[in-house]
Amino acid sequence: MKILGVIPARYASTRFPGKPLVEIDGKSMIRRVYEQALKAKSLAQVVVATDDERIAEAVREFGGAYVLTADTHQSGTDRCAEVAAVLPEFHAVINIQGDEPFIDPLQIDLLASCFEDQDVQLATLIKEIDTEAELFNPNIPKVLINTAGEAIYFSRQTIPYLRNIPAENWLGAHQFYKHIGIYGYTRNALMEITRLTPSVLELAESLEQLRWLEHNYKIRTRITDIETISIDTPEDLERINSGL
Repeated sequence: MKILGVIPARYASTRFPGKPLVEIDGKSMIRRVYEQALKAKSLAQVVVATDDERIAEAVREFGGAYVLTADTHQSGTDRCAEVAAVLPEFHAVINIQGDEPFIDPLQIDLLASCFEDQDVQLATLIKEIDTEAELFNPNIPKVLINTAGEAIYFSRQTIPYLRNIPAENWLGAHQFYKHIGIYGYTRNALMEITRLTPSVLELAESLEQLRWLEHNYKIRTRITDIETISIDTPEDLERINSGL
């Protein structure tokens, strides 16, 4: 089973234009993500998917592989699908966030292991929530899972709601999970979900994975204990660089 790692990277970020090309301790962010992804034992190949020649040039300079994609994609999933369309020899695709320069290769391998089960079409990672700051932060999506380890629902709200228990006691009364934004798809499922139109729940929560659930796709989850560090703003970058 061949698995492809794709790193979607666009230049025109609203909050942080040119983010993939910012330097972190002497290396561009896109290079750091790429080099971390290469360490994953499960990936047969890693490519950057970008619509910008400046990012493509940076990847060429450090010897990486890339595919130039359309500039009309609404999500990294759509960009991954364009790459998968021209690389049909892969069974599955791992969508690796381009703003996580320190992603642990073990997380990629953990997600890839989901596809050892031939019934799995879509997969993602989740992590236990252990602080109230995360639990009640609407910028951190929460996820409910069933007994088979499949996602039931994702929400920016804290779910489930614990009736008759004060909110300050919720952490001790239930195990909550947050979503870690790395996805895996079989090539066939990836082609299918990118042809779906945005759904009601997806538009309400602004979470694309709800589109898949609404269309009856199952999303297998794996629990990771590794924290991810993403860079969304210039302030995030400043904090990272100051800590190096």
